[in-house]
Amino acid sequence: MTRRAIELLLLVALGAVWGWAQESPAITFAGALVGALAWTFLDGVRARRVLRWLNKGEATRAPNLGGVWGELVERCRKVIKKLEKKAQSSDARLEDFLAAIQASPNGVVLLDSSGRIEWSNLTAANQLGFDPQRDLGQYVRNLVRNPAFTAYLAGGDFGHEIQIDGPGPRPSQPTKISMQVHPYGKKRKLMITRDVTAVLLAEAMRRDFVANVSHEIRTPLTVLSGFVETMQSIPLEEADRTRYLDLMSQQAHRMQTLVSDLLTLSRLEGSPAPGPGEWIDAEELLSHVVQEAKGLTHAISPTPHEIERMTGPDLWVSGARTELLSAMSNLMSNAVRYTPGGGRIRSGWRLRADGWVEFFVSDTGPGIAAEHIPRLTERFYRVDRSRSRETGGTGLGLAIVKHVAQRHGGHIEVQSVLGEGSTFAIALPPARVRERVNG
Repeated sequence: MTRRAIELLLLVALGAVWGWAQESPAITFAGALVGALAWTFLDGVRARRVLRWLNKGEATRAPNLGGVWGELVERCRKVIKKLEKKAQSSDARLEDFLAAIQASPNGVVLLDSSGRIEWSNLTAANQLGFDPQRDLGQYVRNLVRNPAFTAYLAGGDFGHEIQIDGPGPRPSQPTKISMQVHPYGKKRKLMITRDVTAVLLAEAMRRDFVANVSHEIRTPLTVLSGFVETMQSIPLEEADRTRYLDLMSQQAHRMQTLVSDLLTLSRLEGSPAPGPGEWIDAEELLSHVVQEAKGLTHAISPTPHEIERMTGPDLWVSGARTELLSAMSNLMSNAVRYTPGGGRIRSGWRLRADGWVEFFVSDTGPGIAAEHIPRLTERFYRVDRSRSRETGGTGLGLAIVKHVAQRHGGHIEVQSVLGEGSTFAIALPPARVRERVNG
């Protein structure tokens, strides 16, 4: 017999005994009925305590009850604890999942069935220009005001991605954002965004590179082909023949130089950065490039330049000798080619207060306008195309200098004033330089 049945019988018996003591059958029946009602009331109170506890769902604050209700409470408490553990585990997995999405380089936006933002990571918010917290619940079409996106969202054809302009550092330089919507659940949508600005820029640079290489090679090939056809079809005097052969040799040399520079760039981009193992005498490098420059100025200019080697600190520099010589030679060669004959060119090493060392080349050439300076190290970029071709430049020299400097942990610096001249410098970090100790 259960505890509840015993309690019921006990209360009914107590009520009946009380009625029997009154020596009245009616009162005896009434007493038994009152006992049954009292048990019902007490049992209802216990049931209400259980229901209140179940509504709160707090396993640690279970009511202290005996009998069936106590057993029921204990079993419910165990079930609630299991559910709480599962919920905590699910919450932890959800937090890990959201943290992973938050760290994703791609933007992720969750939209409800009406197109309102339910959740967004910071990447998507930055790419599309909204606040991931403040703008929760807002219609995404009101935040991303782009006609192409609005039409894409309204059309419902999400089998392809679209590209829109995103907020950029300046209004004139917007970023390019690729996005695609993926329906899921009950009319909900997952929107993935990617910043494709760098990809599009790289693609444009590749197209420009191919076009420029084709143009640079086609020009001397056209000249060579023309001279070859002339020599094959027309009898020439020895003087004309010699002159044509000289011009053909110049164009062939121009193509060889272009191919050599392209191979140098390819090697620089495809090989690991030089280690700090090889230490080179800085003055030895300077002497080498100064001698080259003096030979070049006598070869190309009727009025040779005044090339001055500046005295500087006695240094060793660490890196790849051939790469450093190539970069330094390119700066000296540019100074000679772009400075009018008779101009002054100064070159040397100097140690800065912050421990960095610079190889610099200063000239008295025509100077460079400020708007051209940021693009000087782009492949084939020329301030004056006609002038570059006259001097035999390939348009790759400063790109090589930039790559060499970066591979040695440094950078290229340019200062120029129109009509006054320019100064180019290769700056190397303190780890790449040490002063010579005499004695």
